[in-house]
Amino acid sequence: MKVLFSLCLFVTATFVWAGDTPAPARPADTSVKGKVLEIKDVAGYTYLRLKTKDGETWAAVTTTPVKKGASVTIENVSVMSNFESKSLKKTFPTILFGTLGGKTAAEMAPSGHGGGEASPHQPAEKPGAISDEPVAKASGADARTVAEIVTKSAELKDKPVLVRGRVVKFNQGIMGKNWIHLRDGTGSATDKSNDILVTSASETKVGDIVTVKGTVRTDKDFGSGYVYKVLIEDASLQ
Repeated sequence: MKVLFSLCLFVTATFVWAGDTPAPARPADTSVKGKVLEIKDVAGYTYLRLKTKDGETWAAVTTTPVKKGASVTIENVSVMSNFESKSLKKTFPTILFGTLGGKTAAEMAPSGHGGGEASPHQPAEKPGAISDEPVAKASGADARTVAEIVTKSAELKDKPVLVRGRVVKFNQGIMGKNWIHLRDGTGSATDKSNDILVTSASETKVGDIVTVKGTVRTDKDFGSGYVYKVLIEDASLQ
């Protein structure tokens, strides 16, 4: 479909993740208009099969009452390939994630864990929603703070690290991984050194204080334009 091909090319070329920021820089005028042919609601999300001027496509927005036959506009569009919906038991070769009718990106952010569909690229919980008290640093030769991992990523590349922090976001089973964002009270939101992304097969929940052990990766490309400057990969929870 022309619309999907064009969007994929645009997203791949434009959506680059800054540092460990969990959301891509998306132009506000990137949108798709269409008529709703089918609706599927799951916890946290509404899936829409749309008929656009360039063909049919699936889109996902935060849970919203939508009527079949309605004309809608999906704004702030980002494209994901081979996205698996656990709730629908369906893998979408291509799907558009975005906001409906001008809703803010914050409204799209799912909270908690196991509560529904989610993109690993949504923002972390709103500041103040979770305690920001400092967390004691892990002990051991590979122990690092969140800020150390972010700011010293070049020298820590491909090396094991141990970090203790508070879970501020958890998304489960996306692209075969669980996505965890940790903060320990170090670093600054200004330069985005206060938050580190961790991928793991282990489960946790928002608010937990955990110690993770994994390998630092830099400039990690998961495809579809999703590139992380630094993250901890294949971590285990100690």
